[in-house]
Amino acid sequence: MEHLFGHEWEIVPAGGATGEAFFAQHEEQRLFLKRNSSPFLAVLSAEGIVPKLIWTKRLESGDVITAQQWLEGRELKPPEMNHERVAKLLQKIHCSKPLLGMLRRMGKTPVHPDSLLRSLLEMLDYELLANPKINQALDFLQRELSNIPTDAHVVCHCDVNHNNWLLTEKDELFLIDWDGAMIGDPAIDLGMMLYWYIPEENWEDWIHLYGVELDNHLRLRMKWYFVAQTLYSVQWHKNRDRFDEMNKTLDHLGKI
Repeated sequence: MEHLFGHEWEIVPAGGATGEAFFAQHEEQRLFLKRNSSPFLAVLSAEGIVPKLIWTKRLESGDVITAQQWLEGRELKPPEMNHERVAKLLQKIHCSKPLLGMLRRMGKTPVHPDSLLRSLLEMLDYELLANPKINQALDFLQRELSNIPTDAHVVCHCDVNHNNWLLTEKDELFLIDWDGAMIGDPAIDLGMMLYWYIPEENWEDWIHLYGVELDNHLRLRMKWYFVAQTLYSVQWHKNRDRFDEMNKTLDHLGKI
């Protein structure tokens, strides 16, 4: 990374699971760098959903480096997820034809509930499959599978937790970390948002801000995808020996 810049630039890792992100600074110039970011980033930048893309460079190794504005800010706090601007930005993402077109050009196809359930069953290990809460959740997913399909296919972020929402010092709101984006039912994002952050008595008001009505079919789809995502999360924590987080997620599963 250093050979892209002169010695006067300070480059430090930005953290994260992949180790592919860096901060670069020289005097008043500050950039956020990432190795092999998706070409999807350019459209996200053009749509104003992530901080502005400054440049993209391909190295002799074949790696692609992207540079974005480095903006001072903070992640949203859980209570702030109830704000109208969060609902409106998620609506903008789900309604964006440029985002959907780019993912399709990248070869992405809609994720359907039956294929999601099959991959989930293949992923869960024998120990978890013996857990009564896991079995109860799987029974629900299988029982309602035929009631889940919808013609609504949009770009889903798939990880809308509060620490992926960036509020800048200039009061700009962005949704970052798009590595897991897919085409699917908007209920994938909406269920995660409502079950994690919005009191159920406020669901109708929040969904109204988002721009749709909270009917029984949407409620069912949100619950279905949230249960599936929670099972994925249980296995993910177990694979990393994060047993406290795994057990907390299991406890939460029993309350859905």
